[in-house]
Amino acid sequence: MKKKTIVIVDDHLLFAQSLESLISKLEEYEVLAILKNGKELTQYYLHKRKIPDLILLDVKMPVMDGVQTMQWLKENQPDQKALALTMEDDEETIIRMLRAGAKGYLLKDIHPENFEFAMKMVIEQGFYYSGKIETALRHSEEFDHKINLEEKLTDKERVFLKWACSELTYKDIAGEMGLSPKTVENYRETVFKKLEVKTRVGLVIYCMKNKLFKVE
Repeated sequence: MKKKTIVIVDDHLLFAQSLESLISKLEEYEVLAILKNGKELTQYYLHKRKIPDLILLDVKMPVMDGVQTMQWLKENQPDQKALALTMEDDEETIIRMLRAGAKGYLLKDIHPENFEFAMKMVIEQGFYYSGKIETALRHSEEFDHKINLEEKLTDKERVFLKWACSELTYKDIAGEMGLSPKTVENYRETVFKKLEVKTRVGLVIYCMKNKLFKVE
């Protein structure tokens, strides 16, 4: 029986090796390589190594993370199937990975039987649906709205937004940005309008809720 081939991309070596050990116990699968990040995966393809049936891809990695890796695959290896396997379980990350081309999304604490089923579904059917994915997709319209609003901000407005989420007064913010208080006031009004908030407290709550900055 021809085995299905897997490439693991994860910067946590102990986890990756444990995952390889688990997969090696499954008769239908074999691991071709363990890579530490997306950059190593691009090199894997450049050396014309065997194309795997499935990539198990971590999301949070140095050098080239999961979303960047999926975007590269989408442009350079569009037929390659990849399954996100990570500890990052927030809906925004799920949506970003799926839109970048991931065929499914699993948390690393998944039961081994469910893990094997997910791999099988992606390889044979092209996608693995879970309750977490379905919930994230239902909220994707809200996510789009958030992204559209943030994309309207200029670089200077983003700098102002960061300072506005601190304890500095608007006068202090003007000093930090090297601007006049009047200019900072104009930034405030513009950012409030673009992000659809009415007060500085509302602005801070927006940033906390959407994880734009670490509020100090």
